[in-house]
Amino acid sequence: MKITIVSGFFLPVPPVAGGAAEKIWFRLAKEFAAAGHEVTYFSRSWPGFPDRETLDGIRMIRLRGYTHTRRLWLNLLLDFEWGLRVALRLPPGDFVVCNTVSLPGYLGLLRRKVGRTVAILGRMPKGQGRFYGGVDRIIATSEAVRDRIVLENPRLSARTRVFRNPVDWALHNAASGRMAAPAPVTIGYLGRFHPEKGLDILIQAAAELARRPGLPPWRLRLIGPQEVSQGGAGAQFVSGLREMAERAGVPVSIEPPVYDIPTLAGIYGSLDIFCYPSLAEKGEGLSVAPIEAMAAGAVPVVSSLDCYKDVIRNGGNGLVFDHRSKDRATLLADRLASLIADPAYRARLAANAVEDSRRFDYTVVAKEILADFEGLKVERDLRAR
Repeated sequence: MKITIVSGFFLPVPPVAGGAAEKIWFRLAKEFAAAGHEVTYFSRSWPGFPDRETLDGIRMIRLRGYTHTRRLWLNLLLDFEWGLRVALRLPPGDFVVCNTVSLPGYLGLLRRKVGRTVAILGRMPKGQGRFYGGVDRIIATSEAVRDRIVLENPRLSARTRVFRNPVDWALHNAASGRMAAPAPVTIGYLGRFHPEKGLDILIQAAAELARRPGLPPWRLRLIGPQEVSQGGAGAQFVSGLREMAERAGVPVSIEPPVYDIPTLAGIYGSLDIFCYPSLAEKGEGLSVAPIEAMAAGAVPVVSSLDCYKDVIRNGGNGLVFDHRSKDRATLLADRLASLIADPAYRARLAANAVEDSRRFDYTVVAKEILADFEGLKVERDLRAR
């Protein structure tokens, strides 16, 4: 098959400046190419990267992009313009995988010879389902995302499939416990520093832990992009978190993002507990971070967003707290305290998390996606006869 993958306008591929979608789909592109398929990848141009090259069997095409802004309307306008420029350069093929908002809506109307249109929904849709009537396949990263897109456009029900975000299971599993010290118990968060991620609740919960007597030593590490251009909320928000932690006597380390994938896996492997207290009811589609943490042997503790139901079994391979409760910080503190205080309980959940995360390995998910594409291609060929 001839498969073209299109990234968004503000990050490069390979993912040297971060980006979950960029990391995931570049690795999937490698799996597709290794399986004998012809893969073309469009992404943003970047210093030190040529505009054209063949990398790991993938034909890379890089175009001028833009920096992410605080303004949603402007980001959508840039996304639209980026999609038009990409559309004019797409080669003939079988599938175009779109990690963009607007391109799937009009691609089929402009250039059918480039192949069937595949829209990736890694976050909750915000109305675009009404414009995706011409999309051939929608890949949702969770059942919750699938339900939302079908609610927006019931005609998309038969065209939507759920493929959860994959991880390099072997890499992360090899890092499990490699860097971990016997004490203190390390609670970690890896992700964007943004209010929708619930970091203030995590700090409040940590403040409660600091007041609870009898707990073994513990510490908190917060790691990730902070600048607006990286998807964060900026220096003022981060300063507020740091001041909140200092006032409460919370042992916290606030660290810059790490983009090197093996190094990132090592950080996951150094954690005992991975906390992802997202509040993004209208945004979160199932971040890859909790799955990576599970593969590395960290127990995930997440909010009760519907998307996590696909992965986290409360009390089985992780813990869930009710982020909608007025006592949410206390509830989160209770979950964290139960893991800090009971190493055997923590080890049991961690072992289950490692085993359950196997099904999200890149090789497994890539084969599932390719099988789905093959089915669509056969269906198209039969109709053309």
